[in-house]
Amino acid sequence: MLNLFFDFILLLTVNNTLKRNASLKRILSGSLFGSLSIFTLFIPMTTEILFVFKIMLSFFMCIITFGWKEKRYFIQNVSYFYMTSTILGGFLYYLNLTFSENQNGLMFTYENFKIPYMFLIIFSPCMLYIYMKQRREQKMYQQYYPLQITFLNGKKITVQSFLDTGNHLKDPITKKYVILLKENMLKGITLPPIYYVSYHSLNHHGIIKCFKIDFIELEGRKSKNYLIGISEGNLLRDGVDCVLNSYCLEELL
Repeated sequence: MLNLFFDFILLLTVNNTLKRNASLKRILSGSLFGSLSIFTLFIPMTTEILFVFKIMLSFFMCIITFGWKEKRYFIQNVSYFYMTSTILGGFLYYLNLTFSENQNGLMFTYENFKIPYMFLIIFSPCMLYIYMKQRREQKMYQQYYPLQITFLNGKKITVQSFLDTGNHLKDPITKKYVILLKENMLKGITLPPIYYVSYHSLNHHGIIKCFKIDFIELEGRKSKNYLIGISEGNLLRDGVDCVLNSYCLEELL
């Protein structure tokens, strides 16, 4: 039952991480097939044969759960299955090293302290949930870029920027795109004349103060086709100072 449970949460994690939309019935079927590994306890096998058997077992588990569409699809499913298995296995191994003086199956004991099965059943999914959440945040960090801004007076600053595909703000007069910058990043910098550019979002509209710059440098590429918009509030967490325009994506490509 424990083997079935762990196989189920592993396949469920892969399904949710890769958004495969497999039904619970298919996930359970793959888990039941994976539980066949319990019979290796009663069948004499060499280390090499056991290794091949478990590899083939995992292949069929992924095919049963997610189906077969193409080679790349299959490889990605298997890769994430082993990745999540490593995360969960590392968690259990950590418990073993930290708390166990003696180990009986999945029962870890250290003197009079015991970790029951229920602890593993509850906290193993929590560990995989944390892993999934970190994977999503990692994708967001791929939109972070160091941005160098050169002002008209030649002064330069480098800021941490985030590429926001929803930012399409453009000044209708100068035809330049607007990049938002935290106001506190402009301390000690003498600004040129200010432009006022109107903006409209889903639930808000208003006017933002903008000014001209010499150029920006992003990923080694320079461009003069931008204005800097002054943001008085917090843009994003995690140390982001600047929000790039969606037009920057075209220049990066």
